[in-house]
Amino acid sequence: MSFEFNATKRDVQGSSASRRLRRAGRVPGVIYGAGKPAESFDVDHNEIYQCLRKEAFHASVVTAIVDGQKQDVLLRDVQLHAYKPLVLHVDFQRVDANTEVHTKVPLHFINGDVCPGVKLQGGIVSHVTTELEVACLPKSLPEFIQVDLAYLEMGHSLHISDLKLPAGVRVHVHGGDNSVVAAVLGVKGSNADAGAAANEGAAPTA
Repeated sequence: MSFEFNATKRDVQGSSASRRLRRAGRVPGVIYGAGKPAESFDVDHNEIYQCLRKEAFHASVVTAIVDGQKQDVLLRDVQLHAYKPLVLHVDFQRVDANTEVHTKVPLHFINGDVCPGVKLQGGIVSHVTTELEVACLPKSLPEFIQVDLAYLEMGHSLHISDLKLPAGVRVHVHGGDNSVVAAVLGVKGSNADAGAAANEGAAPTA
């Protein structure tokens, strides 16, 4: 899926100018990085709001069209109103086709309802991790990483090292972290719960 948005370069800075933009239905933002000066812009609120509602927009290389000039960017930060459906500010980082990007990508879990730990042993799936930071070239950036739970049994878990990553993508972890991504747990007070306790610490399964 590809995304783009249209924006207008802005020269006036400051909180007062930003408030005027918001009253006019515009959202202030900035594009920075790739060894170029930061560039301030404003974008139609409804346009950027609809983009932000799509999960893939948060983990995709996006085309920003500022005064007709296109540039590839990644969403880096969003400021939202505390209780209203309003976008207050957006930050984007320029990307270079030949330079790795580091960004967080959501995990999509499949087959959790048919894995042995749930279907046969009465457990429930716990999604311990819902997103991972990855490193890859912009062209290889996935919208999500699929996690197949089809063979997960009671008391067992999937770790980062068990994931099948898209070509050209690696998980960016610190200090050799191999955290649990998902596990099948017993329902409290059930026989399945006792079985899970007995299996606690079992080797991860693929």
